[in-house]
Amino acid sequence: MKFYLQNKIWDKNKILSQKKFRPDYFGQTLQFCQDWLKGKQEFELQTSGSTGTPKPILVQRSQMKASAKATAKKLNLQAEDTALICLNTNYIAGKMMLVRSLEVGMNAVIFEPQANPFTNFFPEKFTFTALVPMQLQSILEDKSAIEKLEKMKAILVGGAPVSQELEMKIQSLSVPIYATYGMTETVSHIALKCLNGSQKQSFYETLPAVKIGQDERECLTISAPMTLGKILITNDRVYLISKEKFEWLGRIDNVINSGGIKIQAEKIEEIALKILTKMGLKMRCITIGIPDKKLGQKVVLVLESEDLSSTIQEEIYHQFQEKLSRYECPKSIQFLSKFPETPTGKIHRLEIIQNLKISEMA
Repeated sequence: MKFYLQNKIWDKNKILSQKKFRPDYFGQTLQFCQDWLKGKQEFELQTSGSTGTPKPILVQRSQMKASAKATAKKLNLQAEDTALICLNTNYIAGKMMLVRSLEVGMNAVIFEPQANPFTNFFPEKFTFTALVPMQLQSILEDKSAIEKLEKMKAILVGGAPVSQELEMKIQSLSVPIYATYGMTETVSHIALKCLNGSQKQSFYETLPAVKIGQDERECLTISAPMTLGKILITNDRVYLISKEKFEWLGRIDNVINSGGIKIQAEKIEEIALKILTKMGLKMRCITIGIPDKKLGQKVVLVLESEDLSSTIQEEIYHQFQEKLSRYECPKSIQFLSKFPETPTGKIHRLEIIQNLKISEMA
């Protein structure tokens, strides 16, 4: 096992013998690796803050080992493999890439997060990596980077939804691309969904030893070694297909009650993205509920864009009316030139909702 980090090669002995660590990305990464190699039993992790206030949580070494072992088994990761680590190692997704490498004995090349990690020169062939959608999108615009992707055995993509446009692009790749389902509380993902190739799935499939169920709200419950066997109740509405498979419907927090009709925001967003893509408009969107005296809440579509012409807005409304009921159709379209994001790059939905509520009341 060797780690290539900041133009230096670090083996186990070199990491263990390091006395001081700089307070930057690379120093913190090495500090975590040393703590792991020395057998530290408890780690403090930070939640992303995409669905609430960011908070620190403590996880046990056994939880992280169980997660790494399950992923390695699912994806057939081996000691001779080389992992590309280009996610923020201060958060769970990046930390678990380190743990997988340390536990499996994989070599690892570690770069500070950037849009296209392959702009860094490294001659070695990578066999495994994890990316956020923005990184995968940037890589697919670089022909030389695509060649490096195709040499891998598996790629994880998570942290944000994969757009319809991006999913269409990856259909040309032969390397399996897996969407992940998980959170800091489950110590990274507990289920994967293959997005391309002959194994393409429309549902998530759990990792080994993960048990799932539903509560009275139709929200997913999880029990696994990653949760120390305790039942974790999520706020994610799902359709259970079997004991190992489920379809994700959206967050219970994102249900909009308009005129007594419960509307899942993610459903509207999925249709909106299809409409925008068809119209040649490349932009992110979210759907939120704004207080309304008559309906209780009204559906509002928020686009990451400058204001669009009235003609384009009318066409968007027309497309919605063909695909949705009158309660589901957005009652207005709002614009933000740039969506606020969490430190891990997720859309900060709560901040957008709060800002728009204030503007609506003003």
